[in-house]
Amino acid sequence: MTIHLYLVRHGQTYFNLYNRLQGWSNSPLTEAGRADAVKAGNKLAKVPLSAAFCSDTTRAQDTARAILQLNTHSLDANITEPEAHMEFREQFYGYFEGRDMNEAWWAAGAPHGASTYAQILEKFGPQATRDFLKEADPFHHAENNEEYWQRIERGFKIIADSPNVDDESHVLLISHGNTLLSLMQRLTVNTDANSSHSFDLTVRPANGSVTRIDCDADKLGSDFEAALTVVGYNE
Repeated sequence: MTIHLYLVRHGQTYFNLYNRLQGWSNSPLTEAGRADAVKAGNKLAKVPLSAAFCSDTTRAQDTARAILQLNTHSLDANITEPEAHMEFREQFYGYFEGRDMNEAWWAAGAPHGASTYAQILEKFGPQATRDFLKEADPFHHAENNEEYWQRIERGFKIIADSPNVDDESHVLLISHGNTLLSLMQRLTVNTDANSSHSFDLTVRPANGSVTRIDCDADKLGSDFEAALTVVGYNE
C-alpha cells in the first residue's frame, strides 16, 4: 500500500523567532506563522486529502486547521480537524527546552570538541546531536537517538493503520523543523531510492514548507528507511 505524505513544517512561532529550542514545549504562532500556514494551505488546496495528522501541540494543530480550511476536498469529506498524537511531536530537549539554541548545542557539543550543532553533525553525525544532548541534560530527560526514532516510527504506523488511509491515499502531516531535517538525514544517507536526488540539507526546512514523501506501508514494520521515498523537500 502506497501513501502519499505531505509533511508541512508548522508556521513560525515566538520561540522560532527568538531562536529557542522548541520540542515538547510550545509557543503560539506569530502573525508571520499564521501567514505560513495559509501559504501552505494554498499550495495544497487541490490535493485530495484523505486524512490529516499532527502532533498534539497547538502550533501544529493551528497550522493544520488553517490548511484544511483551504482544502476543498477535505472540507467536502468533513476533514476539518487533524488527528493529534504525541508520536508526531518534535524531538524532546528535556532540560534544554526553551533555551537559546546556540547555548544548548554548545552545552551538548563542547565536551566532545564541537561547539555548534553544525560541528556536532559534521564530526559525529545526526545520532550524536540527540545522544550528546541527553548526556548534557542534568536530568537526562532529553530523548536520545533510539528513544526519538522509536517514537517517530510509531507515528508512521499510526498513519498506515488508520481506517481513513488506503492505497494511493494523500495524507497531510504537520511536522516540525528538526524532525523533518532528521528524516531527510536518515533517508538520504541510508536508502538507494533517495540517493540519486540532490537535497540541500544545509538549509533547515522553512516554516510552512512542504516535504513530500511516498510511504510503502507494507515495509514500515521491517525496514523503515526502505519504506520511505523522498519526492520533494522544503518546497
